Amino acid sequence: MFEQFIDQPVLPTVWFCVVGFFWIGYVVLDGFDLGVGMLMGRVFSRDEKERRLLLNTIGPVWDGNEVWLVTAGAATFAAFPMWYAALFSALYLPLTLLLLALILRAVSIEYRGKGSGQRWSSRWNTLMVVSSTAIAFLVGAALALTTTGLPLNDNGDRVGGPFAWVTWPAVLGGVAMVGFCLAHSLAFVALKTDGQVRHRARALLVRVLPVALLPAAAWVLILQLRGGTPLSWTFTVLAVLGAVLAWAAALAGREGRSFAGLAVFIGAGMLAIFLALYPAVLPSTLPGGVDLEIATASSSPYTLGVMSVVGAFGIPILLIYQSWTYWVFRKRLSTEHIPDAHSVTELATRPSAR
Repeated sequence: MFEQFIDQPVLPTVWFCVVGFFWIGYVVLDGFDLGVGMLMGRVFSRDEKERRLLLNTIGPVWDGNEVWLVTAGAATFAAFPMWYAALFSALYLPLTLLLLALILRAVSIEYRGKGSGQRWSSRWNTLMVVSSTAIAFLVGAALALTTTGLPLNDNGDRVGGPFAWVTWPAVLGGVAMVGFCLAHSLAFVALKTDGQVRHRARALLVRVLPVALLPAAAWVLILQLRGGTPLSWTFTVLAVLGAVLAWAAALAGREGRSFAGLAVFIGAGMLAIFLALYPAVLPSTLPGGVDLEIATASSSPYTLGVMSVVGAFGIPILLIYQSWTYWVFRKRLSTEHIPDAHSVTELATRPSAR
């Protein structure tokens, strides 16, 4: 079962696992709050108070969740500079759009409550829905392309124009990430809220979960059929069990188990994908093209050694801090906890009480 790890360099393998860990952590943690951003439109939330309730569920954690994305990119840059260079140069356009969407989403969250009218907040809500959906789609497309391959020549340079990345694996990965984020957010909202919003999220989760997870399941299955190993197939089965658990728990009204089942589904599924990809980090789709592998794409042993020492201290601190944050803000919220909206302009011009 572990033959694929034999005769592979140790430190590059360790950091391949660390990079995969950061990506899995990002998708599991930021997936549900991206989905909450998608729910900010009028299709799910009925009024402004419900939208403010949705934002309060992710308020303490959304910016911390995005740290995992930054850390995943930074770890790739430091540990596998050739992987980073080939991937980011080949996906320059979609990654630029991803950066713009991340900025727009952060601004939307901060600015939507700073105006004094319904039109103001409605516009920012729309931008939040669009930017959250775009982030999920672009992250999914980038991950799908790094696992299924890009048209790279022997130097690791992209062959083709700026839209050479627009392929069916990219679309599949994007749709898979959007679907998972939507399902995970519904489980999270049902877990973190009470009242009508909770019941609405749970009912919608039961209906959309099987369909929402199909693209991600197809992505995992394609990688297993291409280069699956007994170990990667084991995690594929675990991912299926996680999806079944999530749906059964949603039917039974067990929101916590449903949320955990979805986390197991995507975590085990992504782990199966990375194991099927190993030891390659970025395959080439060109006939006779050379895949980038951990041995050729990694930094020097000294660099990886220093990074390992830093990571041995930094990663536990990150896990402890985020675990503490989720524990402190673990209580359910309802619309009764949300005060009536007020005008910032009115408060600024109101005479001080004497």
